[in-house]
Amino acid sequence: MTKTKNKSPWAWVPSLYLAEGLPYVAVMTISVIMYKRMGVSNTDIALYTSWLYIPWFVKPLWSPFVDLLKTKRWWIVIMQLLIGAAFAGVAFTIPVPFFFQATMAFFWLLAFSSATHDIAADGFYMLGLDTNQQAKFVGIRSTFYRIATIFGQGVLIILAGFLESSTGKEPLNITVDASPQYQQEVLHIGSYMHPGEQPGELRFMTDRESVQISTNTIHKDSAKVFLDKLKELNHQNGFVAKEAENATTITDKKQAQSPSVSQRLANWIKNTFGESISDANDKTTGNIGYAAISLSKRPEAGEQLVLNTSMQKGDASISLEEGKRLVFDESNWDKPAYIAFKLDPKLQEASSAHYTGSSGNIPMAWSITFFVLAGLFVIFSFYHRFSLPRPDSDKLQGQISAGSIMREFLTTFITFFKKPQAVVAIFFMLTFRFSEAQLLKLINPFLLDSRDIGGLGLTTGEVGFVYGTIGIIGLTLGGIIGGLVAAKGGLKKWLWPMTMSMLLTILTFVYLGYFQPDSLLVINICVFVEQFGYGFGFTAYMLYLIYFSQGEHKTAHYAICTGFMAFGMLSPGMFVGWLQELLGYERFFVWVMICSIIPIIAVSLLKIDSSFGKAQKEEEKGE
Repeated sequence: MTKTKNKSPWAWVPSLYLAEGLPYVAVMTISVIMYKRMGVSNTDIALYTSWLYIPWFVKPLWSPFVDLLKTKRWWIVIMQLLIGAAFAGVAFTIPVPFFFQATMAFFWLLAFSSATHDIAADGFYMLGLDTNQQAKFVGIRSTFYRIATIFGQGVLIILAGFLESSTGKEPLNITVDASPQYQQEVLHIGSYMHPGEQPGELRFMTDRESVQISTNTIHKDSAKVFLDKLKELNHQNGFVAKEAENATTITDKKQAQSPSVSQRLANWIKNTFGESISDANDKTTGNIGYAAISLSKRPEAGEQLVLNTSMQKGDASISLEEGKRLVFDESNWDKPAYIAFKLDPKLQEASSAHYTGSSGNIPMAWSITFFVLAGLFVIFSFYHRFSLPRPDSDKLQGQISAGSIMREFLTTFITFFKKPQAVVAIFFMLTFRFSEAQLLKLINPFLLDSRDIGGLGLTTGEVGFVYGTIGIIGLTLGGIIGGLVAAKGGLKKWLWPMTMSMLLTILTFVYLGYFQPDSLLVINICVFVEQFGYGFGFTAYMLYLIYFSQGEHKTAHYAICTGFMAFGMLSPGMFVGWLQELLGYERFFVWVMICSIIPIIAVSLLKIDSSFGKAQKEEEKGE
């Protein structure tokens, strides 16, 4: 057994996985929001930030070097300092004229540093804990990783928003009220006459502080024409930059040609197994309301005021469709800039939302936010320098030369594929989540889609509560309880119960698909049960990756395992949307249940040491 100095895992496991989750959410989510606030086009945001996922996907390629060079403890401390430096680099370059190119360079550094940190942290987790502790804390580490995600997507975004609103002009406040009692109005852009320069400080003005919208639906074509007109006016007056039009894709051109083999296959699946759903598409959508905004006086020459509007509180079923970011200057200060709000077509009851437009120093606000992250990782690095244990097995490999590195690099991959049951293990890694991977992609669309096409017809706000709150609670509780029971009985004892928990709870969506209950309570219970089952069952998957990685190159081998895990989640997502459209939700969920046969076969082929993960006392009693 690995000898370590007596340091409680509670002293370092939670903080280590907070540090693992924050850079990922910063690169994949926070960067997108920041670039949007800075005025980067959606096209550029989507194109360039998507590539940032590559380091996490290909990290197995350099994981052997982390195994060979220095200790895992050293890699963790150094990578956290490097991550902090990358965050500082982003913060420093946000205000510069070429900020997009400069910050992207630091985000790339951040992505590679974070992926390397993941390799070292996951390897150290296996070195610093015995197998029983690994089983016990697998749910804890997942929980704190999710906390990092929530902290990044919530607290840090709120901090940036607060800094924006507190550094600029007086915030613009607009309340949007939706009610079936309001009279349905014809969509029409009224005339706007600016009152002229106003006394006092420069501020934003609006023609209405309360926007009242009827919950009655309107025709989709009318809504599109109205929104397009508002967008065109905002563009003509210089408030927004026009997005580049997408050229006709090769796929679009091919669709005009004769049906391909895949199209014929799709037609056969749809005709043979698909649901009989009416072809009559709903031609209505949610109603729209708008407000006009202008400045109270002419700004100074060369001065720009950027108004960023976002929801502060209220029902997410009331969305901001146009005017999220508006730029005012001396040429358009007295012209109307339009913001438009749209209701979810399924919203039938009275509701409201409060939106605030802030015009603060956006570069400064985001620079401070990233400086906070930089400081946090300097603290992480120094804290972990003292709090991480020093396991005897975390040591250097001896004399290292260029030749030995290459030999060890090749040996790492060769020994992975020569492990006992390697083919079975890879089959398990690729297929254990085969059913759940398909379901996860379509839970939100199913909850949102209207009932006439097989969905549950929930509003955006209801989905945010059902899946974003109740679902997360179920997932987290399942993971924590799964870790505790696995630590008591061992992986082998709990492998089948966890597998069945993960697969059989999918039946809740078969029920939801066929019966489409109206009760939000019933829907919440079903989502909670399914997500709890997934969290509980996923414990077995993570523990098996740790189990299979045991041996001389466990850090690199675990990274290779996570590469197979990522591909196992990625591949089903490529076709599930297409398949669901052919089958309909009812039969798609039945298909997902049928797919459970594959992971069951994979689990039945596994051979696991009965002592792995089991508490030491239980092992001694059994001897």
